[in-house]
Amino acid sequence: MHDAPAFTAVLFGLRGCLVSNNNGSPLPAPGALDTLDGLRRQQVPCIWLDEPDAEQNEQLADLLPDWLPGQLSNGSPWPAPNACWQALMTLQSQRLDGCVLVSGEPRLLQAGLNAGLWTVGLAACSPTCDQSSQQWQALSQQDQERARGRATLELFSVGVHSVIDHLESLDTCLADIAQRRRKGEKP
Repeated sequence: MHDAPAFTAVLFGLRGCLVSNNNGSPLPAPGALDTLDGLRRQQVPCIWLDEPDAEQNEQLADLLPDWLPGQLSNGSPWPAPNACWQALMTLQSQRLDGCVLVSGEPRLLQAGLNAGLWTVGLAACSPTCDQSSQQWQALSQQDQERARGRATLELFSVGVHSVIDHLESLDTCLADIAQRRRKGEKP
């Protein structure tokens, strides 16, 4: 079989995925800047998506590279696919084949599935694992692992194609999706 073409675009959730809340202060999520830098070096177009909250979106996006565009969900709320398609139009993407959405937000992931994209769920960034909450911080490591396991199952129940804990594992996950594409699998 021939090699699958390079990834067409990678869409990211903004909150929780690229930017996390660390004790009330937003910071780039672990691995976010390295992941974005690596994709840029590979010339894979990237964009973030989020729901409208102009002040907070601007503050969060300021933590990310200037070259990274963003797309707010306007019009139909998630899980409607419109925001994903609008993001791809912003990137001037020529095709859906090879487009991937990465997020911990189940409604956004469902929007990606509805749009025909490959989807990667981030278990540690899902609402089940709100690492900025006092409740989460009070959990033992074993209980946090159980919560991540529940989040993984919840994300797979949405129908995502892969689930990883953090963005640090995205390279391996994208390699797996590339292999699946080479075998002819479609999202």
